[in-house]
Amino acid sequence: MGTDLRVHGGGEGEPLLLLLHGLGATGEFWAGWPGLLSRHWPGRWLAPDLPGHGGSPPLPEYTFDALATALLPILTPQDRPVVLGHSLGGVVALALAAQAPVTAVVGLGVKVTWSADDLDRAAALAQRPVAWFDTREQAIERHLRVSGLAGLVTADSPMATSGVREEAGRWRLALDPGAFGVGAPDMAALLEHSNTPVCLARGEDDQMNTDDQLKQFGVRVVTLPGLGHNAHVQSPARCLPLLDRLTGGATSR
Repeated sequence: MGTDLRVHGGGEGEPLLLLLHGLGATGEFWAGWPGLLSRHWPGRWLAPDLPGHGGSPPLPEYTFDALATALLPILTPQDRPVVLGHSLGGVVALALAAQAPVTAVVGLGVKVTWSADDLDRAAALAQRPVAWFDTREQAIERHLRVSGLAGLVTADSPMATSGVREEAGRWRLALDPGAFGVGAPDMAALLEHSNTPVCLARGEDDQMNTDDQLKQFGVRVVTLPGLGHNAHVQSPARCLPLLDRLTGGATSR
């Protein structure tokens, strides 16, 4: 499996669980999951850094289809992964399901309703040059704000340190600003072409979506009480059961 993506992983055998992070994050945002998966997931798991994030190279142009295509080299022809994607990763999971065999998709914290102001802000961010910082600490502070982890993890955690890098004595976010230009997902079209069971989930306190917004698409919707947008960071144990109904209780084996 040749790939330019940085990929974290573990476990053995089947089924494969593919964990996709959100915008501004990295595969390290699943750092709380390996111990849980070793006890409750019967097969392998992979958590790549999406293009333009963490240790993975950027794309010339960011679209959901392009991000999904970049994942194909880490899969074998025999893989039919269960995909759990957070926010941007949830949309990429649906795009991947239109390109390759996928057993099921769970989209957690996906923003499905975008205003004109939302799109204008994202487009403006995509055009900004890379911001440089004199210290690693300053870059990490910005990374935690951009990724929504401020107050959730410490500055020395893998989730914090994986989001910055040094170049020529200065520090920057590992995130390629161009990734903000991916735009709003056409959820109806993505769901129509995904050809797989789908669950959309959200933390009860997530300000990026509502139950009603998710329910309009006619798929299973689950709300996780007391959790926010980064529910997978706050409580992996409470998110893991999202996979069960779509996989015949894989995490209960």
